[in-house]
Amino acid sequence: MQEVVIREIRPADNEEVARVVREVLVEMGVPKVGTAYADAALDRMYETYDVPRATYFVIDDGGKIIGCAGVAQLENYDGNVCELQKMYFLKAARGRGLGAKMMDTCLERAREFGFEKCYLETMPYMEDAQKLYKRSGFEYIDAPMGNTGHYSCPVWMLKTL
Repeated sequence: MQEVVIREIRPADNEEVARVVREVLVEMGVPKVGTAYADAALDRMYETYDVPRATYFVIDDGGKIIGCAGVAQLENYDGNVCELQKMYFLKAARGRGLGAKMMDTCLERAREFGFEKCYLETMPYMEDAQKLYKRSGFEYIDAPMGNTGHYSCPVWMLKTL
């Protein structure tokens, strides 16, 4: 049995990553407008994150991508803050401790990039995700930061790195 690994995205992963993200969003009943579902970048994630101070990781389970997440400068925000972006896990990845490992991987890279804080946006009913965020040191804040275009995500959290 092949080991599950967290690795940086490759160009050949684009199609599978987009499928994973959309599958999870549909499963969770997330609106397709004002969320990651509608992001043009979703179909070219490698290229989107192939810029300075940004990276995207996938969970590779024997050649099949079962989860993903990344960090990048918070859009439309004047400050040294990154955003935890597009963190999604298929059912096959859940309950295996992979969320915590992915979170650690993303936050460590954010620190290496020199960011001071990490911001995220999520949906109110994504309770398991919020539990992971809270365990990782994120705290709720009262208003959005920057302008990500995800106006359908009304829960905002922030962590000092």
